Amino acid sequence: MTVFDTMEHYDYGELHMHRDAATSLQAIVAVHDSRLGPALGGCRFIPYQNESAAIVDALRLARGMTYKAAISDIPHGGGKAVIMRPPGRFDRAALFRAFGRFVHHLGGHYITAEDSGTSVEDMEAIRSVTTHVTGVRPEHGGSGDPSPFTALGVRRGIQALARFALGRSDLEGLHVAVQGVGHVGYHLCGELHARGAELTVADIDPLKAERAERDFGARVVPLEQIYEVACDVFSPCALGSALNDETIPRLRCKIVAGAANNQLAEPKHGNALFHRGIVYAPDFALNAGGLINVASEVSGYDEADVRARVDRIHDRIYEIVDRASRAMSPTHRVAHMMAQEKLAAAV
Repeated sequence: MTVFDTMEHYDYGELHMHRDAATSLQAIVAVHDSRLGPALGGCRFIPYQNESAAIVDALRLARGMTYKAAISDIPHGGGKAVIMRPPGRFDRAALFRAFGRFVHHLGGHYITAEDSGTSVEDMEAIRSVTTHVTGVRPEHGGSGDPSPFTALGVRRGIQALARFALGRSDLEGLHVAVQGVGHVGYHLCGELHARGAELTVADIDPLKAERAERDFGARVVPLEQIYEVACDVFSPCALGSALNDETIPRLRCKIVAGAANNQLAEPKHGNALFHRGIVYAPDFALNAGGLINVASEVSGYDEADVRARVDRIHDRIYEIVDRASRAMSPTHRVAHMMAQEKLAAAV
């Protein structure tokens, strides 16, 4: 497909691309929807096979941000940036300053934040050239790493699902298999461990898995075996498309609830989970804690208010699964309908 065909497929929108030869920057900013306000979304910095893969990732991620903001009552549209990580050596700070100038050129239409492969230090480099950035250090008016808030929201969502699907009032002894224990996955393990959950983890980086084993008593399994762990909850916290034709038949869980974006490779995989009797927490509703946190920086940061709003993810997830159960419909369809209702009301 052409770029415009791809944009049409994902219901776009705007796509901005920028190259800076001096720093090897190749960046894409996708703005899916701005009916609710300026687009806000993280900047992903990972290797891509080619520019087509980077474009599709940006488009899918930004579309998810639209729904995430809408269902969470965040006054922002959906946007996302991806930077194609250059091979070999490069000046990271210079590259992110160049990206910051690109963001600044968009005039506040898109506000950036952290995502996979980026850090507070990268946001600080961006901050040196533009104000259209969140997730910077507290001394510069930010709130730092949003990962703990994402993890908090996922834990609250898991509690809602355990209550709905398992009739449980607590997480003591609940077995959660976590795929990916990086920034968010590690904090999620901490949230769950503190409430007595049993953990099994896997990560492409064995050192990260070993850290979860050391700090939280997690059992470590090889990456490809995590799908087959007999557990109460499977929690995808790595990159997207973990739920697909090959992995869903291997699942031995009752609930899928994780922090990763775009967990369903295609919408049909939400149907597949439904037909297997697995309760799925739509990712854009469950992992909104980080977005809630960074969005609050735009209007003036109040941590107590952020925590209260992230805590409400529990009720939102319960509402989604309850409505889906009464309608005998997959949860991802119900969540999309709820988000679309809020978007339509903004027109």
